[in-house]
Amino acid sequence: MENLRRLALGLEYDGTRYHGWQYQPHASSIQESLNDAISAVANESVSCIGSGRTDTGVHASGQVVHFDSAAVRSPREWLMGINTQLPDDINLNWIKEVGQSFHARYSAERRAYRYVILNRPVRSALFRDRVWWLYNALDIEAMRAAAAPLIGTHDFTSFRAAGCQSKTPVRNLMRLDIERDGDFIYIHCEANAFLHHMVRNLVGSLVAVGRGDKPAEWMQSVLEERDRKLAGITAPAAGLTLTGIQYPKEFEIECV
Repeated sequence: MENLRRLALGLEYDGTRYHGWQYQPHASSIQESLNDAISAVANESVSCIGSGRTDTGVHASGQVVHFDSAAVRSPREWLMGINTQLPDDINLNWIKEVGQSFHARYSAERRAYRYVILNRPVRSALFRDRVWWLYNALDIEAMRAAAAPLIGTHDFTSFRAAGCQSKTPVRNLMRLDIERDGDFIYIHCEANAFLHHMVRNLVGSLVAVGRGDKPAEWMQSVLEERDRKLAGITAPAAGLTLTGIQYPKEFEIECV
């Protein structure tokens, strides 16, 4: 339809009580809540498309979404109207009209995630849904040494979920940084795209090194073996947040 406008929006959400981003007939999802909110403001049925799927319990501070609508609203009317319709654990930060060539998923050049570990003897009541609590001290330098060989373009079969539906396991991992700030350890990951559970599987393996269960060199050997069974556990979803998406400059969307 010629009168359809395409709009892009920036979304943040607490994924704790949702079964992930993607719509599911018998479970609550971020996409369903957003579809309902946009449709109420547009006064028509709208289906939105996200830059990527986040799993059950995973959060986002920089999810990017697009949708098409014939409704005419100002950016402020869209923003305030949609936020009024959303539950308080989902929120729009911005919205803008874009050309039809923009696609939240397929136009993305880079995706960024942050994983947070709380590394102290006692758990946290306040951060229980935001971190992976580990009481044994982790060796940050060993984890950094283990992460270094994974930077670049590789076959990440060893770090993909068994049910991953991606046609290729090859990804360009551009960043895998680890830093400590007091009791918190932050793991920053950026890649052209990620496989299902890839970040959480990388974190689980890095933690095995940090605990001293595996030497730093083990991570590279696991990568080269291309066997998921050789890698570490899948880190809990609560510690993971989608922090941003990078698009070509022509779209004028800055989210990483």
